[in-house]
This record gives sequence, C-alpha cells and structure tokens, in this order.
Amino acid sequence: MSKFITPLYNSLKEYVPGEQPQDKKYIKLNTNESPFPPSPVVIECVNSEAVKNLKLYSDPESKVLKEELAKAYDVLKENVFVSNGSDEILNFAFMAYAREQGVAFSDITYGFYKVFAELYNVQTKIIPLKEDFTIDYKDYINLNKMIVIANPNAPTGISLKLNEIEEIIKSNPQNVVVIDEAYVDFGGTSALNLINKYDNLLIVRTYSKSRSMAGARLGYAFGNKEIIADLEKIKYSTNPYNVNRLTQIAGIASLMDNEYYENNCNDIMINRESTVKELKKLGFFVLPSDANFIFVKHPDIQGEDLYLKLKDKGILIRHFTQERIKDFNRITIGTLEEMHSLILAIKEILEEI
Repeated sequence: MSKFITPLYNSLKEYVPGEQPQDKKYIKLNTNESPFPPSPVVIECVNSEAVKNLKLYSDPESKVLKEELAKAYDVLKENVFVSNGSDEILNFAFMAYAREQGVAFSDITYGFYKVFAELYNVQTKIIPLKEDFTIDYKDYINLNKMIVIANPNAPTGISLKLNEIEEIIKSNPQNVVVIDEAYVDFGGTSALNLINKYDNLLIVRTYSKSRSMAGARLGYAFGNKEIIADLEKIKYSTNPYNVNRLTQIAGIASLMDNEYYENNCNDIMINRESTVKELKKLGFFVLPSDANFIFVKHPDIQGEDLYLKLKDKGILIRHFTQERIKDFNRITIGTLEEMHSLILAIKEILEEI
C-alpha cells in the first residue's frame, strides 16, 4: 500500500473471491455459479442490436427491469431496488444502517460482511454458530444493531425457519434486518411476504446463482419503500448508471422464462441429493443444505489436502482457512456429469491415502 492511503485501510483484510485460474480447463465447483447457461430467451435478447446501443448510457432508474421484478414477485415497483450485483446492495446497507447502529452477524457466514464492517469501521458483534453449525435465532433477539443473516447460510447451506426470522425482525424494530437470500431458490424459504408487515426488513437477492448470470453482475432487493429510497439515495450519490444496458436486457428476459430456471434449480437439487448420498457412502460428514452447494469433511483427509489433490485432477472446490471450518470444503453442485467426475476423483484420492 502507498503512504497516501487513509490509515484506517492499512489493516483492512479485503474479501478474497473464489479462484478463477486460467492455466487449464477445470470443472469449477468452487464459486457457486450455475452449471447451466442463461435461458435461450436471454441469449436471443442480448444481440448485436443491443450491443450497438452500448454507445448510450443505461437507464439509471432501471424502470422496465424493476417493473418486471415487481410483477414476477407480486410487489410494488417502489419495493424494488436493483444493483451491480448483490454485494453492492450489502455495501449500501452497511453504509446506511451500520455506521451508527453497529452490526451483528455469524462467525461462519459470507465473508464480505466482515469486510464491509471493517471498511466502515463499524462496531461489530460476531455471534458463533451452534456446534451443529446452525444459527440460534434467540442470539439475535433485541440486539439494537443492524443484523445480517444469509438464509440459507454460506458456506454451510443451512436455513433458518421463517418464524425464527420473523422473531428476529419483530424484536429489533429500530434496526434494519438484512436477509441475504442469494441461495433461497434451491430449497430455502423466502421472507418476501414479510416486507409489508415490517418496515425494517431488507431482502437481498441475486441473478448470479439460480438465474445463471454471475458474469452479468445483477442484484436486486425488496423492502419497505422508505428503505428502498435510502438505497436509491446512496446509488445516485455514487454510481447512477450502476446496471449496464446489456445486464438490464438480460435481467428482463430471464423473467420471461421462469420455467427454464425452475427446472435448472430442480436439477441442481436432485444432483445435490445424489452427491450427498455418494459422499456419505465414502465416509464424508455432510451438513444439510438448502443451497446449490454442500459443506463436507472426511475423517481421513484434511480439508486443504482434499482441495489440493482435486485441483491437481482438474476439479476446483472451495477451502476455507478459519480454524473452526478448516477441515471442511464447500462443493458447488454442478451437472450430473460433473458430479460423477467429482465422485470418481475423490474415490481415487481416498484409495491413494
């Protein structure tokens, strides 16, 4: 770092995204992307004519996209916010609600929460998951802080029940509760129906997982109109054209073909269950998952060793170095063929040791 940087950022530990190596072709099961391409409707709409119009700024309001999201999820347009990936929404939420209130989240969860807390020098309460890696909702009652919960949680894949989420929201009426639903389409339960009941709820979603558009960078959020207005104020104070023209077109088109994405999610859930079954036969401990990934460990091989040996075989999974989960690996669920390749590679590795 240069001598000119604000001292606060000298010790900032930035978020480390999942690796994207270019040295050879890998089976990528490390960053929770969809193994399926976007819908044919999306591919048709992102055409040469759309590319020509890149000479023009995108609609800063994302008006049509918001209207279609509102229609698809049966909410009002004023309850919808769109962004350059869901991380931008989380960033704005930390800016708007955590600096004065402080923030609380789990010790094992999406790593960006801690980065945002450090970025804005926010008073932070980190709450340990229980021994079985579940969240005890009672730990979040009457905290008097902004609360951020990934549901299903990452990297565990475990969900909170809707009534437990509601208890958290209800007990913190003066504080925003952010429910990060990046993986909800793979078996979780959304809190969307609660936005009209509670004015302190912000639901964050993404096109990166279930809608096969990780590279397009499109996130969206639902909440009370005043909360959405807060996010809009910050957006217009930082980057009004935050969602580009092609991404808006693709986002609208994907909503026209929901059956395609629902079928993909169903296939991923089927592949998840068959993979869990095979891994358990091989002696793995697997946490229950409502996401497009599973969190696993094996008694005979360290997490890092399994990750490295699979990488040598051309398969990427995600290893975390936190002490509490260093023996685990997170495995994204891919196509049936990709999961068969994973199981065969793991069998070879276990035989070798």
